[in-house]
Amino acid sequence: MKEFLFFFSALGAFNGIIVSCYFFFFVKEKNISNYFLGALILALSLRIGKSVLYYFNHDIHKTVLQIGLTACFFIGPFLYFYIKSSVDKIERLSSQWKWILGILTALIIIPGLLYPYAYHPKLWNKYYVDLIYGEWLFFIIAAGIVLRGLLKKTIVRTEKFKANEIWILSVYISNVIIFLAYFTVPYTSFVSYIMGSLLFTFILYLMILILIFKNKTDVLFPGAPNKYANRKIETKEAQTLSNQLKQLMTNEEVYKKPDLKLDDIAKELNISVHQLSQLLNDNIGKSFPTFINEYRIKEAEKLLKTNKQFTLEAIGNECGFKSKSSFYNAFKKIKGTTPGSYKKA
Repeated sequence: MKEFLFFFSALGAFNGIIVSCYFFFFVKEKNISNYFLGALILALSLRIGKSVLYYFNHDIHKTVLQIGLTACFFIGPFLYFYIKSSVDKIERLSSQWKWILGILTALIIIPGLLYPYAYHPKLWNKYYVDLIYGEWLFFIIAAGIVLRGLLKKTIVRTEKFKANEIWILSVYISNVIIFLAYFTVPYTSFVSYIMGSLLFTFILYLMILILIFKNKTDVLFPGAPNKYANRKIETKEAQTLSNQLKQLMTNEEVYKKPDLKLDDIAKELNISVHQLSQLLNDNIGKSFPTFINEYRIKEAEKLLKTNKQFTLEAIGNECGFKSKSSFYNAFKKIKGTTPGSYKKA
């Protein structure tokens, strides 16, 4: 019985590392959503692996325990960033996210180097463990807030779920279940160490089966181009929505908002995020960032011609860009030259 439990509980951790490599290196669509999903599965796998090794061998080196707890510290953040980038169709890692990840890394790595688990087990078990699980819970709640629309949809059931919505909810709910398996029982109990690991194995293989047999890989991962060839918005409706979208851009100038999201525009047009994404990709033929940046660059062209006293950074900020670098990159991508060269010409 003991060998049976070890095999199946360890199997999830081992295969989780393989699956995370798939999202890092082999998935077709290279976007940050997939990278965060791979990082999430890897962090969970290391945490599960630590639990299994410790349960069956209490004499393992304390460094293994520290690695497992360090990985656990990143489960919550990776879950949140995966959910956020998936729901909001974020394509690039923002400087704000880089700072958050950098700070979190420093918070767990620096104390770990100064006070390693091998020499300070009481410090880790008394304080660090509470910090790690508290931080994990914080990001679970934050991810739930991002998913509040989908979570409400599970109760109201006014619309059918899309394939990618089911996938995102499955990832989120799975993490909540695993968190509860570890958090709600004593750390040395059978339920905490083995049931959490067995749950992870079961959930991981269930997701693998979804990937293999549903044949919807390209729509399970937001950021990948969805194939709605047989479900496009009708021409007349698409034209009406396009006109409303154009009016919103020109009259309200919403593109000047630095934190503008797909959801914000969908609410203004009184349509779903899915419909707006479909309109942009299938009918207009542009991604959301490209569509918005074209309006921002058009505005920047006007300012470069008419406002000589404005600095390039001020113009970028006025047009809705968060940073000087994002303004430069978008301008060069669309116009084929830098803002400085354009201004001189």
